[in-house]
Amino acid sequence: MDQISKTNAPVLENFWMPFTANRQFKAAPRLLAAAEGMYYTDVDGNQVLDGTAGLWCCNAGHGRRKIAQAVERQLTTLDYAPTFQMGHPIAFDFAAKLAANAPGGADAKLDRVFFTGSGSESVDTALKIAIAYQRAIGQGTRTRIIGREKGYHGVGFGGISVGGLVNNRRVFPQIPADHMRHTLDIERNAFSKGLPAHGVELADDLERLVQLHAPKPSQPSSSSRCRDRPVLSCRRRVIWKSCAPLPTSTASC
Repeated sequence: MDQISKTNAPVLENFWMPFTANRQFKAAPRLLAAAEGMYYTDVDGNQVLDGTAGLWCCNAGHGRRKIAQAVERQLTTLDYAPTFQMGHPIAFDFAAKLAANAPGGADAKLDRVFFTGSGSESVDTALKIAIAYQRAIGQGTRTRIIGREKGYHGVGFGGISVGGLVNNRRVFPQIPADHMRHTLDIERNAFSKGLPAHGVELADDLERLVQLHAPKPSQPSSSSRCRDRPVLSCRRRVIWKSCAPLPTSTASC
């Protein structure tokens, strides 16, 4: 911002900013000073539309007095309590409300809540839950996880391993992972009656990756024998049904 005075300018070098070309940014910083409703105000007094609700975490808008007052009340009553071998009523109440409003109703069985501090932590936790679940039911060898090209699953080691963004994992070691072709093809995935001409081969991609790590005799194409299985889908929530032919001996999510 052009109007930052030298006396009031913040020290920029110590903060290592995520997903930012730090040298370029700090040569011409864009700094925000306030927010209200759906607008930020920068240090020069200009309003900036917050089109992404922060990073999708301020969906109710900025500066909501009712929210600020509720946060203040909680901070002055009980600011923090660990949930290792102890708890507090609000955490249990909130989990119950989330479960009651989970998609699919009671039949979906999305009735357990594990709180995390970020999306990246959520993904890594979901991967751990999926692998632990397979071990708990006696399928401990099912550890292979298949992601999609261009898929984003956070910046933890688990998330970048199953994600399909090459630059996010180029210089980092990763857990074993395979990737399916990207499925977002708007033009070819337009609505069509019956079986679409495009997309069936993606089921074959999935079977090819599964068979790569657990060779089996030749079997019919997965597109012809797709069925419900109690398989976990490692996204940001647990799904109890998946349309995928995963043999018992194969490693899967």
